[in-house]
Amino acid sequence: MHIRKFVTTCEDVLAEHGMPTGRVVRKAVSSAVITNPFAAKAQRDLAEIEAMGAEISGQLAERALAALGVRADEVTAYGKAAIVGLDGEIEHAAALIHPRFGAPVRKVVIKGDDIIPSTKKVAAAGSSITIPITNKDDIWSFDEMDAIEVKIDDAPHANEIVVCVALAVGGRPFARTNKPG
Repeated sequence: MHIRKFVTTCEDVLAEHGMPTGRVVRKAVSSAVITNPFAAKAQRDLAEIEAMGAEISGQLAERALAALGVRADEVTAYGKAAIVGLDGEIEHAAALIHPRFGAPVRKVVIKGDDIIPSTKKVAAAGSSITIPITNKDDIWSFDEMDAIEVKIDDAPHANEIVVCVALAVGGRPFARTNKPG
């Protein structure tokens, strides 16, 4: 796997509507810009990209955890995404972030009983993607249902994929939406 670069960002919400949060409310995203081995090629077997997902996901989770600045067991929520460059196809993103991607992320964040929500698309360099975020152990925990936007100005090139892991702690600043029932 060829990695052109990593980009990691961290967002801290200190106040909303003039009211201090009074606690840590933080989201971090680590993204990698990688070469798509099947760009502009018809390839039926995507096992190579699936293996790349297993290889890169733990690295991304480690970088996002470091940006969060908390212990692994304090991470409450996560998400993932991929943008495939224009010479690729949406199935390249699916192969990268679905079959083998999750286990290394769960190992980093200690547990993770529920699915890692995701999104994917094919787009040109500079396109943004919104990563959904949900509680890592209870997908129906409404307080952590959120999202974060990612954009890398020079990626993905037509033969690349931007792949991302988002980790969060603290949920939405003043969450007060209850579960149904």
